[in-house]
Amino acid sequence: MRAPSPPPSTLQHAPARGIALKVSSVLVFIVMSSLIKATSDHVPAGESVFFRSFCAIPVILGWLAWRRELSSGLRVQNPLGHVWRGVAGTMAMGLGFAGLAFLPLPEVTALGYASPLLVVIFAAMFLGEQVRAFRLSAVALGLIGVMIVLWPRLGSFEGRDPAAALGAVVTLMGATFAAIAQVFVRKMVATERTSAIVFWFTMTSTGLSLITVPFGWVLPTPGEAAILVTAGLLGGLGQILLTSSYRFADASIVAPFDYTSMIFALGIGYFVFAEVPTWPMLGGAALIILAGVLIIWREHQLGLRRERQRKAMTPQG
Repeated sequence: MRAPSPPPSTLQHAPARGIALKVSSVLVFIVMSSLIKATSDHVPAGESVFFRSFCAIPVILGWLAWRRELSSGLRVQNPLGHVWRGVAGTMAMGLGFAGLAFLPLPEVTALGYASPLLVVIFAAMFLGEQVRAFRLSAVALGLIGVMIVLWPRLGSFEGRDPAAALGAVVTLMGATFAAIAQVFVRKMVATERTSAIVFWFTMTSTGLSLITVPFGWVLPTPGEAAILVTAGLLGGLGQILLTSSYRFADASIVAPFDYTSMIFALGIGYFVFAEVPTWPMLGGAALIILAGVLIIWREHQLGLRRERQRKAMTPQG
């Protein structure tokens, strides 16, 4: 659920507002996921992706029009980059929605935290980013947490609950594709506006979701249709809140608040779906969150160091 930071010229220093927007976006996305989960017994994941994406389009267009970025915000410099980011992001969304049908909401949320860990690895592999021992150690710690969450589910392949085992694997694959999508975004921010990245991903995922029509779309009941439309509207709102949060505070300040999603997921899972968290899930999630926070802290420190070096090399006077 991370968005690229806007250009420095658009930043306004209001950390409290940025944090409030970030936490609001996290809550909106968790509610959206719970709505998708509520329909997952009947509505296939590909159809849920369509509703999530298509119903978000008017919300995003209205936001761009309000910001007077409707024309400039839709221009692209790298169309192929948007396509690849769209494919990876749509796969991530579809697999994540599929996982919601098999696993408790907090468990899906915990496994989704693997995504920023994998971004560190993929950025080193595909973008040539330098990763030193500290971040590698944090990634290793986080992956141990992922295995702690996964291990009870992987044992279910032996016959106790193969659906849950499949859900765990599918959810982790979704986190992997989310990391790949984020790597594409890291490359695209050099030439593309944030608004264009948000809008064209929504358009791409809407189109790609239609490919799944022959694989079992159903006619939702009026109640399910209302839930799915609401999920789509919330998805658009959540994306706006998320993007806006980075306009008021640095990424290093607001990014750790991604992990408030676990609090919301535990609450909604328990009170709405009667899901009681297990100790392995809680312990593994704690390690993953710790690793993520360490990586964010380290990236912030490196950013400060680069800024000091830049200022030291800038001629004075």
